[in-house]
Amino acid sequence: MPVTMFQAKIAKIISVNRSSDSYLAGGAALHFEPNSIRYSQDLDYFHDSEIRVAQAYEADHKLLTEAGIDISIEMHQPGYIRVIARQGQEATKVEWAHDSAWRFMPTYFIEDRGFCLHPIDLAINKVLALAGRDESRDFLDVLHAHHSILGLPGLIWAACGKDPGFSPNSLLELLQRKGKYQPSDFKRLKLNIEIDLKKLKHDWFDALELSRNVTKYLPASDVGCLFYNVFTKAFVVPSEKNSEQIVSHFASDGGILPKILQI
Repeated sequence: MPVTMFQAKIAKIISVNRSSDSYLAGGAALHFEPNSIRYSQDLDYFHDSEIRVAQAYEADHKLLTEAGIDISIEMHQPGYIRVIARQGQEATKVEWAHDSAWRFMPTYFIEDRGFCLHPIDLAINKVLALAGRDESRDFLDVLHAHHSILGLPGLIWAACGKDPGFSPNSLLELLQRKGKYQPSDFKRLKLNIEIDLKKLKHDWFDALELSRNVTKYLPASDVGCLFYNVFTKAFVVPSEKNSEQIVSHFASDGGILPKILQI
């Protein structure tokens, strides 16, 4: 799996401390699966309040030190703690942070990891991250999400529900400026695949073109929602073929499961 053995060990040790408001998120959660494209540089744990950040850190610190893992604090402030965890020759960053509980889906439990942010929310967060910064790792993550979680048009449309300051057009405009990378930009990353810049660029242009075409005809009243296919029981990008099979799914405090209609 594209997390290191040491990261997987840490995640397992502190999985017992995870809860619906203290969960694995970020790149590590996105890349825990075998088909992901890169290794994460750290383990990110998100929390619904600053108090929960402090509580979770204390509980996790205790378990890690009892397991013989050394913890060196790099930053400690209200709502955010970053450490370097070491054991022998192995090391990784671990972060505890406060994040909004406004999400589309509830967190869910996985054995040896504890509660995790749902893949759909991970993907949407990555789109917003790429819009706000120009990092090659975010670019790869968004393409990975486009191919394996939900098409970019659907992610862009939903992202406006997590950050209402964006419209689909303004978010798309920012994303169109991304993708101008050199081979050296990817050498800093630990990858599970061989990078083909020409293919990446082609895939990115295709995803952007699809987004421009799809977002034109989506209903303005539903900006900020996901679309759920009640037959396939999956989030989808709307099209003429599935328009009668989908329902709108909006974000909420803590996230909710999609509403299933009887058809």
